[in-house]
Amino acid sequence: MLLPTHSDELLFKKPRPTILSYPQQVRDPEIRDTLPDSVHKPLEARLSLRFAEDQGTTRLVSRDHYGPLLVQKPLYPEGRDVCHAVIIHPPGGVVGGDQLAISTHVGASAHAQITTPGAAKWYKSNGHVSHQKIRISVEKNASLEWVPQETIFYNHADVHIDTEVMLEGDAKFIGCEILCFGRTASGESFNEGQIRQRTRIKRNNQLIWLEQIRLQGESSAIAGPLALAGKTVCATLILTGKTLPQSLIDSARENAQKIIRKTDQTGISQLKSVVVARYLGDSSEIARLVMLRLWGLFRPELLGRDAIVPRMWNT
Repeated sequence: MLLPTHSDELLFKKPRPTILSYPQQVRDPEIRDTLPDSVHKPLEARLSLRFAEDQGTTRLVSRDHYGPLLVQKPLYPEGRDVCHAVIIHPPGGVVGGDQLAISTHVGASAHAQITTPGAAKWYKSNGHVSHQKIRISVEKNASLEWVPQETIFYNHADVHIDTEVMLEGDAKFIGCEILCFGRTASGESFNEGQIRQRTRIKRNNQLIWLEQIRLQGESSAIAGPLALAGKTVCATLILTGKTLPQSLIDSARENAQKIIRKTDQTGISQLKSVVVARYLGDSSEIARLVMLRLWGLFRPELLGRDAIVPRMWNT
């Protein structure tokens, strides 16, 4: 999950004026967040990416976009076999009512990794629901790593996120998300608002993973053991495409325990060909360390490649 922030320097050579024409031209989320309903103009943005294998090189052969969702030029930090792409959302945040859609197709024998340049921010709703729809398809003998950086839900956010992953044959998928509820560094908690999220993974059109949750900030259930247990950060790493050795799962559990604090929780489960690792605590930094450590252990076994931390995660 899953939308990035980025410097406006990519779009503007001169400083942005403090007064913007609206409603159509208001693009700064901090400004739009304060506008009355009479001038509220939600943004619509779509991005479609297609990767294909070409004589041993994975190429980004198609990138179509509408609105403020872009992708930087392809990167090859680990050779021509794996194409790295960085999704950019120039406004820097999502305001109530915004509609975002991302679709990615990885062709047979191609290998891609998609990340973001920074944390995604979902601002308060102002009475409007924000939507994000992600559609991923991976063909035979191909792989995709979907590893965006943190997602921050501001208090009063009202968000609906729907993700579907379609795999063919022996296709492999790694997905990671780090969710932060409220800007805790600023003393803010997520005590009002709503997050609805659904993730589906299908292989050969057969459902192999379904997860959905509805979190309401004003409900006491959000602090219950079946939800966040009073914590402010949760992270999930999902892998599928191969059954991992039990010895590797055990080693991953030990490594995660060495990173977390006593008040944090981690868990790793393997259900047939799906491996799910989780972190629950109060630190996005620790969540990031846990996810990177586990990804670093699992990636060589699942994809046959060394774990090279995405460049954007180090900036």
